[in-house]
Amino acid sequence: METHVAQNAKKLVYFVLLNAPWSVLCYYAEDLRLRVPLQAVPNQAVLNWSHRLLIKLGIPNILYEEVPDLPLDYYTCRFKANKLPWFLGSNHHDTFFSSTQRHRILYEILATTSYGDPKEGHVGVERLLSEEVFTAAFPLHDGPFKMPSEKLPSNEMNQRQILFHYWAQWSKWKKYQPLDHIRRYFGEKIALYFAWLGFYTGWLFPAAIVGTLVFVIGIFMMFDDIPVEEICNSGGKYQMCPLCKSCPYWNISTICPMFKAGRLFDHGGTVFFSIFMSLWAVTFLEYWKRMNATLTYRWDCSEFDDIEERPRPQFAAMAPMMTKNPVTGEEEPYFPRQNRFNRIVAGSMVIIIMIAVVVMFLISIILYRAIIFVIVSRSGNFLVVASASRIASITGSVVNLIFILILSRIYLALAHFLTKWEMHRTQTMYEDALTFKVFVFEFVNFYSSPIYIAFFKGRFVGYPGHYNKLLGMRNEDCGPGGCLIELAQELLVIMVGKQIINNVQEILIPKVKTWWHRRNLHSTNRWSKEDPEGLMNPCWERDYELLPYEGLFAEYLEMVLQFGFITIFVAACPLAPLFALLNNWVEIRLDAQKFVCVYRRPVVERAQGIGIWFNILEVITHLAVISNAFLIAFTCDFLPRLYYQYTRASNLQGYVDFTLAYAPKSFVLENNATCRYRAYREQSGKYSLVHWHLLAIRLGFIIVFEHVVFFIARLIDMMVPDIPETVAMKVKREHYLAKQALAENKNAHKSSSKMKNSRTLRH
Repeated sequence: METHVAQNAKKLVYFVLLNAPWSVLCYYAEDLRLRVPLQAVPNQAVLNWSHRLLIKLGIPNILYEEVPDLPLDYYTCRFKANKLPWFLGSNHHDTFFSSTQRHRILYEILATTSYGDPKEGHVGVERLLSEEVFTAAFPLHDGPFKMPSEKLPSNEMNQRQILFHYWAQWSKWKKYQPLDHIRRYFGEKIALYFAWLGFYTGWLFPAAIVGTLVFVIGIFMMFDDIPVEEICNSGGKYQMCPLCKSCPYWNISTICPMFKAGRLFDHGGTVFFSIFMSLWAVTFLEYWKRMNATLTYRWDCSEFDDIEERPRPQFAAMAPMMTKNPVTGEEEPYFPRQNRFNRIVAGSMVIIIMIAVVVMFLISIILYRAIIFVIVSRSGNFLVVASASRIASITGSVVNLIFILILSRIYLALAHFLTKWEMHRTQTMYEDALTFKVFVFEFVNFYSSPIYIAFFKGRFVGYPGHYNKLLGMRNEDCGPGGCLIELAQELLVIMVGKQIINNVQEILIPKVKTWWHRRNLHSTNRWSKEDPEGLMNPCWERDYELLPYEGLFAEYLEMVLQFGFITIFVAACPLAPLFALLNNWVEIRLDAQKFVCVYRRPVVERAQGIGIWFNILEVITHLAVISNAFLIAFTCDFLPRLYYQYTRASNLQGYVDFTLAYAPKSFVLENNATCRYRAYREQSGKYSLVHWHLLAIRLGFIIVFEHVVFFIARLIDMMVPDIPETVAMKVKREHYLAKQALAENKNAHKSSSKMKNSRTLRH
């Protein structure tokens, strides 16, 4: 232990530096079952499939960049002190254990050391941190991330400088991520997050290309569409019924621009793209399983099993009793299961109340749009009146986004409080409970408005003279261009708006926090013009100035919500994958800069994958198939057009008249004017035979669509093995080498025993 004191303007800061001798490292390495190298793998596999393909084709790869000091790949086995000579590099004690392994050992010592009465939970540095006995505990960075000169040789760069120069800079947006370097420096859990994010971003590329092509096809179809021409050239042929009590009659030709815009998203290509994205999501998850298996084997996490996970410090501090752990046999804090169950039920009630609040806000947005529409329609300005529906819809989407972001902030704090109150024993149980709570709420919060527009808006309007009402106001109808373009607009405002706001926050908030943190820490005499960033200070002082690592929860949540937007509602907006791709290119570098430049070095955590987030992605994928089937069947105009082509006219002549019903005679007599409205109804107001034919076709389409997509998805699941054959072969090779080392050790032990016996007989 070394102690250093830093003089501050307000207080003294004591830094305690810890080092572990070789004997301690060996003891805890065996106790933690750390894996160490037995033999170097002769040919290190290339992780990126695109790089392997281009190598075979002999095509130069602009995405590839040679990163110096590439970590070697080894066959490994669990460390045993009595088999030390059989491991590679065992003679070099300073480098035998990696820096991350040494960090894990030191953190294990800190986390398990008692500082008082263990029965009272006085164990571990995390408890001391929560009680503010210490202000921070963290591993040190390898050094500054900035290089003294750009001409610094690569063999003189530290690991942090390599990551900054070859990964965290904006100019590297088009290069592969150095995943092995990230894992060596930050550990497996963080490296797996960046591996998943990069893999997901790469898979977005084909989805973005196909989605953009579908959108471009929609542009060409917009100019040759017969129904569009009929509406735009109708003049005063179709007089439409008023949209509100005080609204005037209007001609359908006035919606020509909006109807044209609707054709950008509502055409036959939408069906193809929905099927494509459903299969894309399934295939993406299957191939991520393979990638995950490759990485966890390569990074020695495939057999990781944290059976003896310690109780959380907060749990240990607040648990009312002690009991014996059935696995370890040691006394540890205990909280009765029945009490925890009661608290979980009570927390679930709070979640239901918050979801009800979201629904209330959704109803308020619906009423807001209706009120704005009426106000704008009464303005008297022809151009403004013509755009009344669009103005109400756009402003409603913006207000909805503001509500969503505010409710997210409130609920996140509430979810943390509830999860702590439920007293989950381990950190894994705590994180899973928190993830479930937050995702359920965020799913309702972010997706409730798009779900309403996609599946409920315009479905329960009624007909002239018999309109249905909500809180005294007429139910919302779809805009002139249809509900699909409104859904596309809502998705773009929420998804893209959220991404822009998040990226701005990720750029500005760390800078503001860092400035404020340094302002509170530094005294004026520790700054100088020659050293404005304090680079002359000791490394532990520089690292203390950085922000504490806050975990990966927020990063995963942002990406999983984005995945939901581009799969569940992709039929409405084929450009969604393109916007997601552009965002993720920025997101990777922003996150890289945070970890390399802004955060203190986190304590290494091992992991076998992305955890519960993978299960959530699978649920979203299944929901996407169902959602897209209903979108195409009930929200798109695809099936009515197809029905009209086969039963009336293949060239769609007269389609507009086919979709418009006549107002009931009672309404005509009352208002002394004939008008039309969009519905498949008879003049009496009853549903026509066409409506029931279309309903049967729509339900049949949903059944066929779901069965076909799920069947193909099942085939993909069966055809793509979860573990690549090369990885399975390497696992067998590694097990063989480990057994061989053990056998040689046994033989050596037997021969030494024989020699001792022979010496004894001679004596």
